Amino acid sequence: MTDIKNQVQNINPNARARNIKQFTENTENIYKSLAIISSRARQLAVDIKLELHGKLEEFAVTSETIEEIQENKEQIEISKFYEKLPNPTIIATEEFFAGKLDYRSRDTKED
Repeated sequence: MTDIKNQVQNINPNARARNIKQFTENTENIYKSLAIISSRARQLAVDIKLELHGKLEEFAVTSETIEEIQENKEQIEISKFYEKLPNPTIIATEEFFAGKLDYRSRDTKED
């Protein structure tokens, strides 16, 4: 996955009301549109989680005792950044409306 910072730079992290007709413009079926968006949101959630864990592993310190917990400012800043990111569903919805998602139906056979 590319850096998530570049993908969500101009996305408003707040949920907002949408016109239902917008969802049916590309697929002509609201349920198909929502299935596409939810699939992409799951992909984004996994990618964000892997990216976050990868960055936090750099600061991981293995210790023998539980009392030796140390606070790392870089680790805290990284965690705060990921907490402020828009929800994966909001990111996926914005990608869908921008036409950035490629999708195909499993029922369709390629000849």
